[in-house]
Amino acid sequence: MNLQLTEEQELVIAMVRRFVRDEILPLEYDLDPDADELDQADRARLVEKTKEMGLYGLDIPPAFGGPDIDLVTRTLMAVEMAQHRAGLYAPCYGTFGGAGLAQLFEATEEQKEKYLYPTLRGEKRGFFGLSEPSGGSDPARAIQTKAVQDGDDWIINGGKLWISGADKAQYGLVFARTANDKGRNGVTCFIVDTDTPGFAVRRIVHTLRSAHYATELSFEDMRVPAKNILGELNKGFAIANDRLTKQRIPYAAGCIGVAIKAQEMALEYVPQRETFGAPLSSRQSIQWMLVDNEIDIKQSLWVTLEAAAKAQRGEPFRKEAAMAKLVATEAGGRVVDRCMQMFGGLGVAKDLPFERWFREMRIRRIGEGPSEVQRHVIARELLGSSLR
Repeated sequence: MNLQLTEEQELVIAMVRRFVRDEILPLEYDLDPDADELDQADRARLVEKTKEMGLYGLDIPPAFGGPDIDLVTRTLMAVEMAQHRAGLYAPCYGTFGGAGLAQLFEATEEQKEKYLYPTLRGEKRGFFGLSEPSGGSDPARAIQTKAVQDGDDWIINGGKLWISGADKAQYGLVFARTANDKGRNGVTCFIVDTDTPGFAVRRIVHTLRSAHYATELSFEDMRVPAKNILGELNKGFAIANDRLTKQRIPYAAGCIGVAIKAQEMALEYVPQRETFGAPLSSRQSIQWMLVDNEIDIKQSLWVTLEAAAKAQRGEPFRKEAAMAKLVATEAGGRVVDRCMQMFGGLGVAKDLPFERWFREMRIRRIGEGPSEVQRHVIARELLGSSLR
């Protein structure tokens, strides 16, 4: 892996950095500290800017109108896009666009016409329905939602939990057990319209994440046509697992971006703040915090870029993606915590972004697979069949 950036990568990073500095940060001065959306006028204006930059529609394949950006460059962009108050869960407030449910790029043409293309045009929203009340760390074995074939339809009964955006979606991907196998086999992915009889969604309480409700879904004799199966019957978990593995790379990158911004703020602050007649930067305890921050940031960045590089080359990257997610989420939390300590009372005030980062970073050690599961994935890759 070559850590030296290409000229093109340096250009893209500089463009994104200026965008965050000149467009996003000034808007945040007037937003609620927990906001995760811009008003429509500002959002429309900034979307036009990202289109002019040639960077709108991130993660959309070029064949579908997205920018031709390799995964390493995309990872570097994710690091930059996260460097503001809402950056962990609303990087640049969505003004760079996105692929939405990327699994739909492999859908049938009829499914693309009904779901994918309207989503890319911003006309529809979807949700990803995998986790269930019975467990999320081992989603394949935890799936108890069942689908039974009835003629040309499938009848689904069960429920999902911690599903983002389902209360605002027109459709979603729902994973249900369609065979007696209790493991990864026998799970099928269905595209479900939210206005289907038998489908219900309700918001559950706020999590630590700002301005966000998760939802609980229930399916009672919900009838879905067989043509709405995404991919192959009984092989739907491969669709979910592919998404989870790839998503861990930008997920890690966002944590690195926040850590970099927190460290930058601390490095600017500690030489100016005096205690007992000397600047904070003269205190060894502060110096060591800054050093530990820098080590955490570099380690996280390098393992995440390695995962991106291997994925880009088409090599197996499951272990590297798990390492990136594990290292970056845990290290990012440590960096933010140290910076809060250096800022003292200001560190826990909503005037600064640390307290939001602190809350939301804690979720990152659970979302997209908790740290313990990442360690299990890494151990399984190291030890092979003895742990399978």
